[in-house]
Amino acid sequence: MENSGIKSNTPRDVFLHLLNILTFYLSVISFITIYIQYINILFPDPLNFYYTSIANQVRIFTSVLVIAFPVYLLTSWLLGRALKENPRRREFQLRKWLLYFTLFAASVTVIVDLIILVYNFLSGELTLRFLSKVSVVLLVALAVFGYYIWDLRRKDAEISKTPKRLAWAVALVVLGSIAGGFFIVGTPAEQRDRRFDERRVSDLQTLQWRIFDHWRQKEKLPENLAELKDSISGFSAPTDPQTEEPYEYRVLDELTFELCAVFKTSSREFASSRQKTYQENWEHEKGRTCFERTIDPELHKAEYREGVIIPLPADLD
Repeated sequence: MENSGIKSNTPRDVFLHLLNILTFYLSVISFITIYIQYINILFPDPLNFYYTSIANQVRIFTSVLVIAFPVYLLTSWLLGRALKENPRRREFQLRKWLLYFTLFAASVTVIVDLIILVYNFLSGELTLRFLSKVSVVLLVALAVFGYYIWDLRRKDAEISKTPKRLAWAVALVVLGSIAGGFFIVGTPAEQRDRRFDERRVSDLQTLQWRIFDHWRQKEKLPENLAELKDSISGFSAPTDPQTEEPYEYRVLDELTFELCAVFKTSSREFASSRQKTYQENWEHEKGRTCFERTIDPELHKAEYREGVIIPLPADLD
């Protein structure tokens, strides 16, 4: 009667173990991914750095970690309490299979991560970035393997405070990692301001293209943004996404105009040298920034014929 004295060991145990494993993997993967993105920001690669993509990943995996990790701690506490009530539960085949499966899945995760990191290193990634990422993966892997191997080998009657102490230590590390992200990536409010600024730049680019198009067709600049309204296409000049105020537009001379917006952040703070070169025409500081544009008649002289831009004969000389 190996299982005597245990009222329930199938539905409840399966549920708790599966939920525990699922939240464990979500927590580990999220933790590793967050730190890798922190490293990408602290040691940016000029050939492959996109702040928006990094910030999105940090938000996603931080959200996963905030929810999954407390559930993992709760299920671990429930399983630990059940084992304390009846130490024979430790010998259940279900528990051992799931623990070994956890070690196997963790091994696969670590191997895949290391393969990706080695590939990036061979592609020319900075050595410091490579070593930092490898260190994060290896430290997490050693902690996971060390704890679960110790848990499998300890005796039935052994009562240890190690799991409780580790739970508190890991919880503090997770909280510190999330809090540290506010200094590295920025607070949620700061990230929201950057997304609004990206929208403002996109709006100004649209307005610039519409103004050029207006000049091509009518050979003069619009007096105001209201002239860009097109009832057929349904286009209306966009407004500031936060204040809903119209963007500033001024005609400086026959071929020069100016577009202005009020930005919440600086575009130079989280931009690589490659991005700065690519977005040089739209760099902005915090506050009101104006962009002056001058049309080159020889360069932009063209007309629309049946929906296709055809150069005028003068441009073909």
